[in-house]
Amino acid sequence: MPEEKKSVRIMPVIRAYTKATLKYPWALTIMIVGVVGAQAASLVIPLYLKDFINELSANAPSIVVVHVLFGILIIYGIIGAANWAARQMQMWSNSTLEADVMADLEEEAFGNLIGHGQDFFTSNFAGTLTRRVTRYSRSYEQILDSVTYNFLPTLLFAIGSVTILWIRNQWLGLGLLVWVIIFVAVQIILNKWRHPLRIERVAQDSRMTGALSDAVGNHAAITLFTGEAFEQSTMGAIVNAWRKATLRSWNADNVIQGIQQALGIIIEVGLLGIGVLLWEKGQITVGDFVLIQVYILGLLDQIWNFGNTLRRVYDAFADASEMVDILNTPYSIQDKPGAKALAYTKGEIEFNQVNFGFIAERDILTDFSLTIRSGEKIALVGPSGAGKSTITKLLLRLYDPKSGAVRIDGQDIRDVTQESLRKAISYVPQESVLFHRTLRENISYGKPGATMEEIIEAAKKANCDDFISKLPLGYETYVGERGVKLSGGERQRVAIARAILKNAPILVLDEATSSLDSESESLIQDALAKLMEGKTVIAIAHRLSTIMKMDRIIVMENGKAILSGTHTELIAQENNLYKKLWEIQAGGFIAANA
Repeated sequence: MPEEKKSVRIMPVIRAYTKATLKYPWALTIMIVGVVGAQAASLVIPLYLKDFINELSANAPSIVVVHVLFGILIIYGIIGAANWAARQMQMWSNSTLEADVMADLEEEAFGNLIGHGQDFFTSNFAGTLTRRVTRYSRSYEQILDSVTYNFLPTLLFAIGSVTILWIRNQWLGLGLLVWVIIFVAVQIILNKWRHPLRIERVAQDSRMTGALSDAVGNHAAITLFTGEAFEQSTMGAIVNAWRKATLRSWNADNVIQGIQQALGIIIEVGLLGIGVLLWEKGQITVGDFVLIQVYILGLLDQIWNFGNTLRRVYDAFADASEMVDILNTPYSIQDKPGAKALAYTKGEIEFNQVNFGFIAERDILTDFSLTIRSGEKIALVGPSGAGKSTITKLLLRLYDPKSGAVRIDGQDIRDVTQESLRKAISYVPQESVLFHRTLRENISYGKPGATMEEIIEAAKKANCDDFISKLPLGYETYVGERGVKLSGGERQRVAIARAILKNAPILVLDEATSSLDSESESLIQDALAKLMEGKTVIAIAHRLSTIMKMDRIIVMENGKAILSGTHTELIAQENNLYKKLWEIQAGGFIAANA
């Protein structure tokens, strides 16, 4: 899916980074003192070098001159030591500040990211989101380094150089001042011209990353449908677009560097030419030429880097603004101000005239109403697209209904905290996805801090202790990304063990036994029966053993509940959807077991 192009907004990034930086005032203060001290020393040192040259050129060798020269060298050495000490302060404090703030930014970005709703993640590539998080903190490093090692030192050195040369001779100071203003203005203009090219390059880079992640994540489908050539062609087109955008950006860099070189030659030749005229009139000394050259070379070096650094900073802002856009995007699902924890009493669930659709033009549920009594176990059946899984998503408040309400024990779930709501519900999805962590960690996710005995007991009830115990590392075995090292049935049983361990009062089973073979299913049914005792249960299932044990079966069609009753009651009725589904889905099972 192509990335949406977004303009780079610099001020939101600056505000976010400033807020994060001000949490560490001492490190920031020491760093600034170090920068100012180092630049002050760098400006003073050439003055003593000028005096040193003047002494050498104006006087014949003598003891007095030698003493004067060594005196100048001693002062020169002291100032050099101060310069070294100031730069050490700058480097150490800068490293400390960056490490602390970057860690904070990573945590902030991650915390914000996982707080977004399901609609956000279904609209973005996981690889692209991951890259945005890492870019956010890395961009801070680039921007802070640019400020502390280039922008601020360059500003201080330029002000100091212009001031000192102005004091020596106003024409020298004025010439340098005019050149600095022109150089910086040209740099800003050129970088603004280049900036859209960088934005396009970043967009193409994100697009390429997202496409790569999508293809790698769906490798099995590519292999099974022999899509290698198609994917190669698709990726080739995306990479080619990235190449063109990158080349345009880099060529713009070459133009900017060429203009920089020309401006550098102009100032060096120009100021030295002015110096010759002033020397001829006796207004400056030979040592002043050294002063001019040192300041010109020093300023050229820093301002030259200023241009290169300015481009990198624009790049960093472009990178960071992608994550800032996410940080400034309101959550689609939020707790109301002052929301209280769910006051769970009986576990009665009510859907009252709910209307909902994932897209505005098409509703999945239409005026849907259903009351599930405390401790009641219901099954939702119906054709694909009838809205069964949508009901569970609304109950978990992964989405909010367009109209109507979902209530637990009379409380609108929009009025309680999401955390308390989801703690009251155990959910086992149709396709269980596990963390790339150990089996112990995956099972204990249902109850953080659970003892090993509790974990093993839950695994036994879910019929997965046997296969786990046979693994070389047992419960310390890593399951691979998304649990790929386990079979579908094994993943499902681990997910059921996690739900058993959580032991929440409301249980949602979304085809929870769909990946189990018949033998494993028969073993798990007893565990599920025990797990469901005393709980309010919603089960989406077509497996006969699950449906027949439910207190009530709700038949869904076109987003509405059209039938309700026990299996026996519904199958006894003539010409209804449930009986038709039963004959389609269960006929083979009945024939096979007749």
